[in-house]
Amino acid sequence: MAPPNSFLWSRRIFLTLLTGFVLVPVYVMVSSSLKPLADVSGKFRWVPSGLTIRPYIDIWSTVPLARYFVNSLIVAGAATVCSVVIAVFAAYAVSRYEFRGKRTFTVTVLSTQMFPGILFLLPLFLIYVNIGNATGIALFGSRGGLILTYLTFSLPFSIWMLIGYFDSVPRDLDEAALVDGCGPLGALFRVVVPAAIPGIVAVAVYAFMTAWGEVLFASVMTNDTTRTLAVGLQGYSTLNNVYWNQIMAASLVVSVPVVAGFLLLQRYLVAGLTAGAVK
Repeated sequence: MAPPNSFLWSRRIFLTLLTGFVLVPVYVMVSSSLKPLADVSGKFRWVPSGLTIRPYIDIWSTVPLARYFVNSLIVAGAATVCSVVIAVFAAYAVSRYEFRGKRTFTVTVLSTQMFPGILFLLPLFLIYVNIGNATGIALFGSRGGLILTYLTFSLPFSIWMLIGYFDSVPRDLDEAALVDGCGPLGALFRVVVPAAIPGIVAVAVYAFMTAWGEVLFASVMTNDTTRTLAVGLQGYSTLNNVYWNQIMAASLVVSVPVVAGFLLLQRYLVAGLTAGAVK
């Protein structure tokens, strides 16, 4: 039975409004990034009077955007690799083996997601400062300290996601690999990991996106040398002026790696999230 015309038109109107709600901010960003500063600072015009690519050139000299870009790539990439590697081993152990404290471990991993990030900011700051004073290892103001900080909230979620995904992989595959002469690690890397690629990709994308756009910890745990993109964008706002066109241009440039990675890995991401959510 075909749906009534009122339902079809209501759906079309709703989808049109939703599309406009999503695309209008993108249009404002793109158009503002192509305007001279005088046009952006004045009354907003939906149709620009003139277009220029100068803001995309000036963003690299107004602030050291290239250095911030490299810092973000290193921090987000290292946090992603560490989260995926540790989460694969931890989730495989929880999914395939029985051991004392297993339930306590899984509940603890999941419960860490209940607390806001700002709750850990001051304790981590004090820990890093005290470690630096006692051992000389500079965690505060370093990329390594920021990577460890991001692991505190990306790793628990990654483990929880992969536990659900590994549970959906039949145990018969592990047993067949063991019969063929593989050890536990051989079964993991030759059988389970290839079957769990969508879930691993979903975890990697989550960890990267979390580290790439994080502001709270990066604004406290970094200095001028280790500052990341999310915090470095504040440099376009000075005491004398706010370079709105460069802010919009830099925001678009910053979002390119995340958007490109999401579009390339969308198929794996959707499969991994849906499979890991159902046991």
